[in-house]
Amino acid sequence: MGGADFCPGGSIFADDEDASFFLPRGHQVDVYFPTRKRSRINAPFVFSGELPENGFSEKGHEFGGEGYLSRSLEGKKATDVRLAAISVGTASRGGLGKLSIRGSNSDRGVTNLGLKAVAHGCPSLKTLSIWNVATIGDGGLIEIASGCQQLEKLDLCKCPTISDKALIAVAKNCPNLAELLLESCPNIGNEGLEAIGKCCSNLRSISIKDCTSVSDQGIASLFSSASLSLTKVKLQALTVSDLSLAVIGHYGKAVTDLVLNFLPNVSERGFWVMGNGNGLQKLKSLTVASCQGATDIGLEAVGKGCPNMKSAHLRKCVFLSDNGLVSFTKAAVTLESLQLEECHSVTQNGFFGVLFNCGANLKAISLVSCFGIKDMNLSLSSISPCESLRSLSICNCPSFGNTTLYVLGKLCPQLQYIELTGLEGLTDDGFLPLLKSSKAGLVKVNLSGCVNLTDKLVLCLANLHGWTLETLNLDGCKNITDSSLMAISENCPFLCDLDVSKCAITDSGIAVLADAEQFNLQVLSISGCTLVSDWSLPALRKLGHTLLGLNIQHCNAISSSTIDMLLELLWRCKILS
Repeated sequence: MGGADFCPGGSIFADDEDASFFLPRGHQVDVYFPTRKRSRINAPFVFSGELPENGFSEKGHEFGGEGYLSRSLEGKKATDVRLAAISVGTASRGGLGKLSIRGSNSDRGVTNLGLKAVAHGCPSLKTLSIWNVATIGDGGLIEIASGCQQLEKLDLCKCPTISDKALIAVAKNCPNLAELLLESCPNIGNEGLEAIGKCCSNLRSISIKDCTSVSDQGIASLFSSASLSLTKVKLQALTVSDLSLAVIGHYGKAVTDLVLNFLPNVSERGFWVMGNGNGLQKLKSLTVASCQGATDIGLEAVGKGCPNMKSAHLRKCVFLSDNGLVSFTKAAVTLESLQLEECHSVTQNGFFGVLFNCGANLKAISLVSCFGIKDMNLSLSSISPCESLRSLSICNCPSFGNTTLYVLGKLCPQLQYIELTGLEGLTDDGFLPLLKSSKAGLVKVNLSGCVNLTDKLVLCLANLHGWTLETLNLDGCKNITDSSLMAISENCPFLCDLDVSKCAITDSGIAVLADAEQFNLQVLSISGCTLVSDWSLPALRKLGHTLLGLNIQHCNAISSSTIDMLLELLWRCKILS
């Protein structure tokens, strides 16, 4: 009897794949998968989505080493039928621990019925993530709250039909909830946050972004109830005012990580009160972005009020000046890492002022797209060097040049990690003094996009720091030739990651690398090296004994047949072509 005879109206399943979910799977079943030729990879090194053991076509794997299963449904794969199948299929394997739903099938998407099936069949669920699903309402999440009371993490993003009612149910039924993420959920507001604060004593981390119903009342009720447990807090794109920051400054006694991003109604007073609230004694990491209240006075108060701050990231702080930056770093006496991004009012005076005044503790400093940084002459006759600084990162600061780098070389002799990217004004003359004054030995160097650097620099780098260098990125340094590869092969025995994409290297340079003794390169990128051809096949094969990653994208002189051969020969190496 055929399927059509048994079910005259057609199959109850939308496709054969859904029907296969319900086939019995005994322990005695043997399955044979014939070997097949490895396919070429035409995307970045991202590998996922292998067929799970239970035959599901959605992504599945053991999660986090905790011994429970993880399932992810995305787009058209997200249906109630699949959720029901997951509920049944994982029950005999220890139960589902993590479920992620991203988007929904437009014709037969996930609804409350799908979550109900999960709630009834997966009582051990610990993590639930729902993104961009308008067809799930309060009923589905209430079912989860009732049936999955071991829930520890809840992530809701763009769920317009889920309201406070559902969040209150989660708060009352899931006492182990430790992490809550809410984004673009317009119907979740103050009442839900109040219930979370009262009932979830184990709450450790909360992130609230673009939830229009959340106001100062919700933040106040949350912090006043859960102040002893919350350690990580992120508030972004909310209409809260100075009052919320005052509450955080007073009740955030356990907070170690705080992110405040785009809070347009918070003024300088809010930051000042937060800093003077004496509650952020344990704060170690602070991120402030796109907040008009982050002024010189406001940030200095925060620095004084956070005596254990180790890391600060300030982004788009348009009212932060050189004096304010120096005052902030002086106040934050334990600061070890400082990142400035798009803070255009900060100039080289503020930058060097930080180095002069934080020499005892500062280990890493980063400037990203700070257009106020320009070259200038400074006198260092009476300035003590910044011995503590180990990491320097200057990215896309177009006016940063040789003079500033020369001063940095004299001021920071213990650098080990250098990232100078997108600095077209930088030449060998500016960089060489830094190499010669560095005492600790450089470990990681990224010079991508510094188009005016030449082989002279690489030869000096290899000679002076070859025995410590582990990572070197010269992507886009068009004047780098085979001479640099020869110096690297002779002097850098511990180099494991080399990127010479879009450089002027040839087959001869690749051959030099392959012939090097005691050379254990693990990752090699030659993307866009148009002078590398099929003649490099033997050298690449030899390098393949140690390579784990090889990028040969846009090497137009390498033929498809050579690429196919590399895929066969370098079986353990991830090849990007």
